[in-house]
Amino acid sequence: MKKNIFWSLLLAPALVCAQQKTLSAFKVVPLGVLGGIDESNLSAYMVAPAGSNNYVCLDAGTLHAGIQKAVANKVFNVSAEQVLKQDIKGYCISHSHLDHLAGLLINAPDDTAKNIYALQPCIDVLKANYFTWKAWANFANEGEAPTLGKYHYSVLAPGAFVKIDHTDMQVQAFPLSHSNLISTAFLVRNGSNYLLYLGDTGADEVEKSQNFKHLWDAVAPLVKAHQLKALMIEVSFPDEQPDKFLFGHLTPHWLIKELDVLAAEAGATSMKNLNVVITHLKPPAKSITRIKQQLTAENKLGLRLIFPQQGKQLVF
Repeated sequence: MKKNIFWSLLLAPALVCAQQKTLSAFKVVPLGVLGGIDESNLSAYMVAPAGSNNYVCLDAGTLHAGIQKAVANKVFNVSAEQVLKQDIKGYCISHSHLDHLAGLLINAPDDTAKNIYALQPCIDVLKANYFTWKAWANFANEGEAPTLGKYHYSVLAPGAFVKIDHTDMQVQAFPLSHSNLISTAFLVRNGSNYLLYLGDTGADEVEKSQNFKHLWDAVAPLVKAHQLKALMIEVSFPDEQPDKFLFGHLTPHWLIKELDVLAAEAGATSMKNLNVVITHLKPPAKSITRIKQQLTAENKLGLRLIFPQQGKQLVF
């Protein structure tokens, strides 16, 4: 009996450490994972703290079709209508291209009151071009009259954490270069844990920018401390795509080159097994297959590459 107690006490710290390592901080439900022409499967990711059903949607290219797939996959045990109206508490929109917000626009008549979090340039386009009475209807609280007031614009200032209403999460925005406009990286915080989602972006060298460098400066300490649970980042084209035809997107080569910059700051050992979720792969299927092959071949950092599937939950 005494021997059993001794071994129990000896092993207890190790068991606690093992349990802590397996504890999840975030759950992610991909509602749309592709870039390009498939309107039923465009960039949108529901994110919530583990153990909560209070989600924020990072981009909203596809909503209804993705929610239906998640319901069919038993991710949710309620109707798609309830997920849209009750579980999604707000939207973080990275930029104003339709493949990142068409679902928000189309579903607005059936949605409930929520905040739209975005940088000022994105809010300006929503006000001037989308939520207008000539294009659709103004479901927001600002812009062309009459304003229906369903959505409330929450302008994010780069670098400042803002509470995501009706959730336990906060979000911090970082500008990204996406050809002729500003895109956004959203750093989502849940307690001492973080998840980083990037909208469309090109590499600093191609875009003649320092935006990636500034982002890596901010998140390198989180990578080093293993507080960054997942990095969600686009790769739109295979390496064969010429730089002049990237239009503010990444290839496997340019992604790995940018992650090498992050590794130089955070330490290469800190990057090993980092969850890297590859988003915005553009059809056709042969290009997507090529991207996956190239990423796997070029993954010298030992990243945990994840290719999300629409309607199938991820846990980090």
